[in-house]
Amino acid sequence: MNHSLNNIEPQELWNNFVALNAVPRPSKKEERVIAFIMQFGKDLGLETSKDEVGNVIIKKPASKGMEGKATVALQSHVDMVHQKNGDTDFDFATQGIEMFIDGDWVKAKGTTLGADNGIGVASIMTILASKEIAHPPLEALFTIDEETGMTGALGLKGGLMHAKYMLNLDTEHDHELTIGCAGGVDVTATGSYATEAIGGTVKAFRLSLKGLTGGHSGMDIHLGRGNANKLMNRILTQAAEFFSISIHSVDGGSLRNAIPRESVAELIISAKSEGAFMSWIKEIETTLKLEHNTTDPNLSVSAIAIDSPKTIFTKEFQNKLLRSVYACPVGIYRMSPDIDKLVQTSNNLARVLVKDGNYSIQCLTRSSVDSEKMDLAQAIKSTFELMSASVSYAGSYPGWTPNPTSSIVKLMSDLYQEIYKENAQVNACHAGLECGILGKNYPDMEMISFGPNIRGAHSPDEKVQISSVQKYWSYLLETLKRIPSAS
Repeated sequence: MNHSLNNIEPQELWNNFVALNAVPRPSKKEERVIAFIMQFGKDLGLETSKDEVGNVIIKKPASKGMEGKATVALQSHVDMVHQKNGDTDFDFATQGIEMFIDGDWVKAKGTTLGADNGIGVASIMTILASKEIAHPPLEALFTIDEETGMTGALGLKGGLMHAKYMLNLDTEHDHELTIGCAGGVDVTATGSYATEAIGGTVKAFRLSLKGLTGGHSGMDIHLGRGNANKLMNRILTQAAEFFSISIHSVDGGSLRNAIPRESVAELIISAKSEGAFMSWIKEIETTLKLEHNTTDPNLSVSAIAIDSPKTIFTKEFQNKLLRSVYACPVGIYRMSPDIDKLVQTSNNLARVLVKDGNYSIQCLTRSSVDSEKMDLAQAIKSTFELMSASVSYAGSYPGWTPNPTSSIVKLMSDLYQEIYKENAQVNACHAGLECGILGKNYPDMEMISFGPNIRGAHSPDEKVQISSVQKYWSYLLETLKRIPSAS
C-alpha cells in the first residue's frame, strides 16, 4: 500500500517519508527511530552525534559556493502520536504505518499518519542526502518526545549547535509563518475509591460514545469539537438523575495532546428500568447529534447488555466524580487580547480512567501567557481536590514569544510575497512548538516555523496534502538559497 507514494514528487522526500514510517516511533519509545536517524547520518559520512537525552544532530558543510553563508539549523521531532480507530486492528509497536493516496491527500488506514512531524523529518533527510540542493552550512536537529512532554527540547544543552537561524518544520498550514506558540503543563488527578457489592435485580450495560472528530488539542481546540470525556460525563450524570444508575468503570480518551474521540462506561440499572433506559439512550444520542452535527457528524451513543460486574462505585464517590468532571474546564479559556483570533489559554480533558479501585484524570493546559497557564492549572487542581484527589503538575514548558522584526521573518515573508504574489500570514499558534524551549539555551538563534497543509493531526483522520508538500518544499529550498552571509 505504501509503494504508490514513491511515484509522488518530490520523489526523494516521499521515499524518505515511507522509510521513516516503516519504523515504529511512539513518543517515549524512540529507540528504533533514533538508531534509524543515526545510521542515516553515518551512511552519508556526515558528522552525526546523539546527546544524553536522545536528540540526534547531523552536521553538513555548505554546498559549493555557499561556504560564507550563515549556518542554518533544520529542526523536526522524530516521535509521532499513536492513535487508531477502535475497530482498527493495528500494532504500533511492530507495524509500519499503512498509507494510501486519496486524490490530493496522503492518508493512513485507520491510524494516525505521522505527517506530524514526519514530513519535516523526511525533508531534512532529503536535504542531507542530496548532492544537488544548494544550501548553507547545516545543523540538522532531530528531537525526541515532542508530543508528550517536550523532553528532547528541554534536555538539549547549550553549546552543541552554532546556527544563526533555525527553521522548525512543524506547522500545518502552508500559507502561515509561525513566530510564537503556547506553553503547556500536564495536570493529573489520581486517587483510590471505595466500591460496594450489587444488590437487587439489575441489568448491566456497556455504554459507548464513539465517532467524534477529535484532533490536535492545541491547533484544533478553537473548532468546538466534542470532548468524549465531557460528553460521557454528561450522559452518566443525567442517567444517574433519571434512572439511579450505578457505575462500575469509565474509560475515555487516550493521549493528552489529542481531543478525546471515544469513551466507554460500564454501569447497572434496576431491571425494571431497562426499556425506559434504552429509549432514553436513543433520545440522548439524538440530542448530542443535533448539538454536534457540524463538528462531529459521526457521533454515536450505544448501550449493549453485558454480564453484571461484581462491584460498583459507592454513591458518594460516584457523585463526587461526576460533579468534578462536570466542573473541569474544557476548550477555550481565554482568547488573546493582543493577537486577533489566537487562543491564548485552553484546557483539554484528555483522559478519564476509573477502574478497579483507582482513578486517573489527565489534562493538558496550554497558554501563551505562563502565569495564566498556571492559574488555569490551579483552578483544575482545586476542582479535583474537592473530590480528595491528589493533583500534580508535570512537563511544564514555556511558550515562544514572537519577534516579528527578526531578519529571518523578514526574509521569509518577503520571499513568500515574491513567489506567491500574496502576503504570508505571520502569526502565533496555540500548539506547543519546541522553539520556545530551544531558545532558552540558544537565545541568539532566530527561529521560524512553517510546513505543508496537514489536517486532523493527532487523530486517525490525519492527512497531508500532496500539492501543498510540493509548494512547501520549493519554498524551503528557495529559503536556503537566500540565507545571508555569516558576517
